[in-house]
Order: sequence, then structure tokens, then C-alpha cells
Amino acid sequence: MVDFLYVEWLGKPLWMWLGFHVLIAALLAFDLGLLHRDKDHEIGVRESLALTAFYFTLGIAFGGFVWWQLGWSSAEEYVTGLVVEKSLSMDNVFVIAMILTGLGVPRTAQHRVLLWGILAAVLLRGLMIGLGAALVHQVHWILSVFAAFLIYAGLKILFSGEEEAGDFGNSATVRWFKRTFRVTPELHGQKFAVRKADPKTGRKALWFTPLALALVLVNGADVIFAVDSVPAIFAITTDTFVVYTSNIFAILGLRALYFALAAMVDRFAYLKTALAFILIFIGTKIVLADTFGLLDVPPWVSLIVTLVLLAGGVAYSLWRTRGEAAAALPQTPARPEREARAHRA
Repeated sequence: MVDFLYVEWLGKPLWMWLGFHVLIAALLAFDLGLLHRDKDHEIGVRESLALTAFYFTLGIAFGGFVWWQLGWSSAEEYVTGLVVEKSLSMDNVFVIAMILTGLGVPRTAQHRVLLWGILAAVLLRGLMIGLGAALVHQVHWILSVFAAFLIYAGLKILFSGEEEAGDFGNSATVRWFKRTFRVTPELHGQKFAVRKADPKTGRKALWFTPLALALVLVNGADVIFAVDSVPAIFAITTDTFVVYTSNIFAILGLRALYFALAAMVDRFAYLKTALAFILIFIGTKIVLADTFGLLDVPPWVSLIVTLVLLAGGVAYSLWRTRGEAAAALPQTPARPEREARAHRA
């Protein structure tokens, strides 16, 4: 049995893969079973930031394990990948906020949609990373294709202008879902499906709720963003274990990060520009290093550039929207004596 755990799978001993998935399962159980036993609990900004810090700290700590087992170079690649994926996931948060708001999902039910959405994202990323790893090891020039796509995606964000929020309640996906399945017009607590009478037949049938519709749209959004994020992480490292673990840790805290960013979505209007430059930088790095062999950028340089661009985007957004934040603050009414003095003056 012990020898079996040391059998290599995708370049690493099986015990490393099993141990990582046990850790992820324990974290999800802790989040669902202990932190949010109260179904009507609404996650506030302070709790959201605390959970985000917890998951990010744990992700960095796992980088220490990678250093211990695989060496400093792999640890550099892991931390760089974690930061890049975390940065790109912020754009996903804004889209998810528009989806849930557009469908009228209350904040007390949003955490359930996000939890199951992240579970689906873990499976989806695993499949996409497995496919990407097979392509990279069989066809090395596929990295150049990934690089070109990242540069194209970054330029598209830069020159496409501001995106409209869109009417998610009347989108083509929503209309197709409602034509294909029975969907209740109202929520039923935090249930994704209920059994109720069909008005056409009078018999009990399975109906999906708007929460199920929201889950479909959230998972669809993650598929779209995975097309950007998975090539981005392969542009940093081709070590399948490092790619997978950094990607999963990045999205694991996405649900916690959502409730903080969703409350301040209007304050990060220029973050997309920073994310676009991150994609262009990563793509250009691969073109120069792997395609033309001109410049091999170390992982720590990529990490610093990513952090500088991300911090710059956040700082510039907060600075440009500082007037909007001040206008949103409640005005303190003047005291009667102050009004009287002003009137006498």
C-alpha cells in the first residue's frame, strides 16, 4: 500500500495528489459545514475580507510545501501562478455580480450558488488543465498558440471599451433554459429544484428555481474565463502539479472575495485595464522566450510585474472614483444651534 502511494502520476507521487485533494475537501467541508450552517446568513464585507485573507494565506503556505518537496524554482512558479490566477479571477467576480444582481438573487442565497459554482469550477479546471498538460507535453509549440491568444485577449479588453452589464434576466441562455425546462418564477428558499404541480397536466413534476438558472450562468462565465486563465498559467510553468494546485487555490477563495468586491464593484472601473496588461505581458514573455529564444524571464520577475500592474490598477481605480465614494456617504445633518448661528450671521 505504501509503495502504491509513491507511484508517479502526471510527474508527481500519488500521495501528493491525494493529499492535496483531501486538503481541498476538508476546506470545502469546513466552509459549508461550520462557517455557514445558518442558511439565512448574509456574508458582509468584513467577513468576506477575512475569509479571502484566510484562503490566500493558506495558498501561500502551500507554496512552502511546494518549496520543501519540489525546490525553490517550483515554489516561485507556484506563487506567481497563484497571484496571476487570483488577479484574473477578479474580472470573473464582477461578471458573477452582474449575473446574480440581474436575476434578483438575494445576498442570503448567493453564497449557495457560489459554493456549488466553485465545486463545478474545480472539476472543470481539472479537466481543462489535464487537456492542456497533454497538449503541452505532446505539442510544445502549443505554448506559442496560448501566448498569441493571451495577447489577443489583452488587446481586446484594452480596445473594446466598457462592457455593458446586460440584461441577464432576458439573455439568450435564460430564454433557452426556460423553454427547455420548467422554471419557477419565484425562489423556493435556497433550493435549486422543487416538485410541484404542472398547470398543464395537473401532475407533480420537477421544476428548477431561479437559483439553478443562476448556477448555470455562473458556471458558463467560469468556462469563458478559464479559456484565458488556463493558458496564462501554462505560460508561467508546464509542471502539471504546480499549474493545478495554484489554479485551484486561486478559485477556492473566489466565493469569499466576491462579497467584498461585489459591494465595491463601481470603485474598480480601471482594474480591467491592469488585467489586460497582465495578459499581454505573459503572452509576450512566452513569445520572446519560447518562440524566438530571445529573453527568458524568471518567475520572480513575472510575479513582481503582475503585482505592480495589479496594485496600480486598484490604486488608480480607487483614486479616480474617490469622488463617487464621498458622494455615497450619508450626509450628517447640521445641528439646530449651528443652523441658528448661521441664520443670525
